[in-house]
Amino acid sequence: MAVGLQIVGLFLGVVSWCLQSSCTSNQVWKMRSQSESVTTSQWQFEGLWMSCAATSMGSIQCSKFKTVLGLSAHLQTCRALMILSLLFGLTSIIVSVLGLKCTKLGRTPEQVKAKIILSGGILFILSGLFTLVAVSWYAARVINDFYDPLYGGVRFELGTGLYLGWAAAGLAILGGSMLCCSSKTTPSTPPARQFSYYSTTGQGQSIYRAAPASDASGSKAYV
Repeated sequence: MAVGLQIVGLFLGVVSWCLQSSCTSNQVWKMRSQSESVTTSQWQFEGLWMSCAATSMGSIQCSKFKTVLGLSAHLQTCRALMILSLLFGLTSIIVSVLGLKCTKLGRTPEQVKAKIILSGGILFILSGLFTLVAVSWYAARVINDFYDPLYGGVRFELGTGLYLGWAAAGLAILGGSMLCCSSKTTPSTPPARQFSYYSTTGQGQSIYRAAPASDASGSKAYV
């Protein structure tokens, strides 16, 4: 049961990391509202790294943000959070593979492997939280600017990149939670110790064997 839980959790973590990569490189974190467009044959959308414009003829022109220091604080923070989520996700994949019960890593005890898989699960959860904070903060700014009557800039709506980020965050947190739950090991009860005493007499060999510890009486069994 624990092995299956670990494999499913790791699979969800890998899928979440792939979605995080797609989300980070996606250029449609926000798209210009059609109510603000002069004509519906032109679209404008932005991501974390560049701004693009597309026409109905199929031509797309993208321009990277020329400066980093000139960007808004929330955009720089979202960039940093997404990069951290990718690094944490990649590290958690490697750590989780090493901590699987079905992975043979020398003579590593089960208790150590349980701690390794727990660390991988925690890293997955942190990766998902970083992604969740980044996309939620970005979406909150887009929604706030859209409904702000005093906002004088172009109004945008939520793009597909944000939905990819929310899906990635959910899978990462779910996969990490499954890995953390699978790390709980049931301590095995050590067998009751038995002591045997041998004595040699003239009539032959006698063996005196101590009774199990669970016995209520302290008497010895003679064989």
